[in-house]
Amino acid sequence: MYQSLTIFQTAASMAKHAGARQAVIAQNVANADTPGYQARALPSFSQTYQAGPTADMQITRGGHLRATQTTSSRDVINQAEPAPNGNAVSVEEEMMNAVGVSREHNRALTIYRHAMTVLRTSLGRQ
Repeated sequence: MYQSLTIFQTAASMAKHAGARQAVIAQNVANADTPGYQARALPSFSQTYQAGPTADMQITRGGHLRATQTTSSRDVINQAEPAPNGNAVSVEEEMMNAVGVSREHNRALTIYRHAMTVLRTSLGRQ
């Protein structure tokens, strides 16, 4: 029963992905006045998860974790139409994206906490 607790790995991956998305949003907001800056975005965790890992890594021992798709420059996409100075950042849109990413991060933490509660309860500990 406790050999494969993938829910913890999934929750950790969700939180890590939300952090990466929040970093891209922060970079976009920081460059909101930079002429010619192109806004960037990462796909949502569900889109990344559905795509699956892109590289087949060899597992040499049973205890090794499977490779997960990591954030890379090829995941970064343009998302807005540029202003006359060539800047493609919409601060309002970035703030909305930041709220969505915050919700994704909170969801990952909630999943982790709930899984810990179930595990503690099954072991007879509160």
